[in-house]
Amino acid sequence: MTTTEMTEHRRAASPARRRILDTAAALFYTEGIHAVGVDRVIAEAGVAKATFYHHFPSKDELVRAYLQEQSDRVHATTVPRGDTPQDRILSVFDDLGDFICGPGFRGCAFVNAAAEYPDPDHPVRRVVAEHRAWFHGVLRDLLTEAGRPEADADRTAAMLAMLRDGLVVAGDLDDPADARAVAREAVTRLLA
Repeated sequence: MTTTEMTEHRRAASPARRRILDTAAALFYTEGIHAVGVDRVIAEAGVAKATFYHHFPSKDELVRAYLQEQSDRVHATTVPRGDTPQDRILSVFDDLGDFICGPGFRGCAFVNAAAEYPDPDHPVRRVVAEHRAWFHGVLRDLLTEAGRPEADADRTAAMLAMLRDGLVVAGDLDDPADARAVAREAVTRLLA
């Protein structure tokens, strides 16, 4: 491990960094990214300003790290289940339905962040784009496994990803249980 890698590892393992990220995640998700200032994150995390800037040179870097951590968490918990590729795709959407029906759901962290950062070249939007590309790839791979031709699998994965976007928005704006049921029916019809 190089000196730079060791320094980054120590920073990542720091309890203060963890408190900052946990505090920012809760505030950004419940109140919005632009509505929460760095001074509030510092105060609620109980760290010194110098400590904050040691770990995050800017608020944008904090937002990027928050979203990257959210993405990593979704990657780790997205485990398609079932006997067939269709069952595995449905399980991904069922798990998403469970999430939107859960307590404290306020939409998708990635959709919310994209709304606050309209520039597609911004580092925050790049994390959003990478997460969306990963999700599309998971769906495409499952569709390819189901025997769909590559072009069809890619196009159907795009449709399913758009359905996912609609589900997380409807889960926040409408009755989440109804949104979940409609999404499951839509996925089933799309895969038929």
